[in-house]
Amino acid sequence: MNLARAFLASANNNLEKTAVLWGDHTFAYRHFRNQTAWVSGALTRDLGVRRGDRVALWLRNCPEFISAFFGVLAAGGVVVPINNFLKPDEVQFILRDAGITVMITDASLAEGAHRLQSALPELRTLAIDAFLPGTDGGDWGEGSSLEENDLAVLIYTSGTTGHPKGAMLTHGNLLHNVDSCRYVFEAAEFDRFALVLPMFHSFMMTVCMLLPLLVGGSIVLVKSLHPPKNILHEIIQHQATVLPAIPQLFRALAHAPLPPNLSLRLGVSGAAPLPLEILREFGARFPAIPLIEGYGLSEASPVVSVNPVHGLQKPGSIGLPIRNVEMSIRGEDGQELPQGRTGEVCVRGGNVMAGYWNRPEDTAVALRDGWLYTGDVGYRDADGYYYITDRKKDMLLVNGINVYPREIEEVIYQYPGVKEAAVIGRPDPRKGEQPVAFVVMNDGIGLDQDALVSFLRERLADYKVPRRINQLPVLPRNATGKILKTALRTLPH
Repeated sequence: MNLARAFLASANNNLEKTAVLWGDHTFAYRHFRNQTAWVSGALTRDLGVRRGDRVALWLRNCPEFISAFFGVLAAGGVVVPINNFLKPDEVQFILRDAGITVMITDASLAEGAHRLQSALPELRTLAIDAFLPGTDGGDWGEGSSLEENDLAVLIYTSGTTGHPKGAMLTHGNLLHNVDSCRYVFEAAEFDRFALVLPMFHSFMMTVCMLLPLLVGGSIVLVKSLHPPKNILHEIIQHQATVLPAIPQLFRALAHAPLPPNLSLRLGVSGAAPLPLEILREFGARFPAIPLIEGYGLSEASPVVSVNPVHGLQKPGSIGLPIRNVEMSIRGEDGQELPQGRTGEVCVRGGNVMAGYWNRPEDTAVALRDGWLYTGDVGYRDADGYYYITDRKKDMLLVNGINVYPREIEEVIYQYPGVKEAAVIGRPDPRKGEQPVAFVVMNDGIGLDQDALVSFLRERLADYKVPRRINQLPVLPRNATGKILKTALRTLPH
């Protein structure tokens, strides 16, 4: 089995069923089956794409993203989704690194695409504006013969430090993760998944696109994210049942003027840590809608663990490993650590990537003895639930003692009026490092720094209390909502 054949089977079983709701438009599975065949033919016939060729998708969210994605796979190619917020120079690095000569894009990115073609004369583009419906008898090309071990997606990490790396995800990796997510989220044909984050992100690609389409469900593809009330309107109008999103959206829902009887049956928080205060606010407003925090990374296709929909849910925990996936906490020597001990979070299973594209040294560091070393720091409790304390690279050493910014941030979020918070380390000649905090306050509320420091001193060991707290209007974030701590480190503090 491969993704192209799995999608074809699902489409053939649901030809007239709505696959995507997009504003006032609806698109049936038949539309995507036929358009996928047209894209596959255009790629192979007109642009010379052959089995194993990498094809870039530089697109904003739109229904055509789906046809482009499966069209590349149906042609036997490898999908390389590219962040549409990147500048041409940043895109050029990925195109060169992946050896890409064909890119699917849209009119809104035409100026950037033109600049890329000037820099890369061999680059050819296919605009989604040219997509045609196709016919029922369309050709699925080389995609019919692909195997589970064949490369399906080359997804580049966010690149918040240094150049991004391409995580190689096979057809088997993604099918494995879809099957695990189907089980833990209890996804069914009646579900409508709200897709509100960028489709190039692995969280959206697997959970909001592949999962609903392969189980015969539907996607509520939110057409406009601004103002934020548009998101809420479309979730209500199209009766979405599952909302995978980032913490900020769940906070917005908790404070929005919404009817209490939403169609949502489940909220899944991912892509960034879920502050306990947001979990509390959402639960108080919508007690009948479970909001479960999960954990994942692009290198694992991406979902690794979630709190169970039914049963014990532990606030602050990333939950239990999903079906057919193992997790482990390991020390610097690679040995497994007992419960309660903090170490590096490691993952093993059919969802783990084949490696990094053309980076054998990085691959050897990340994949050791069958385990993916995530670079995240955490621990496992007595019930087998996992907790992330921080990114390994974000850990501070204060007087030789490990300090994890996440712990400090959780306490700052409890202070009245704090909307967002982030903590970084700064060099200190005496202590090695000192924590520095950045906060965003709710509208109309000023920051009393002394009062906040006193609040923290009551709840944290002295060495964990930030020696300086900076107020900002907003925190810098990347396209998927992650706070850019590298940007915070460049600010005067």
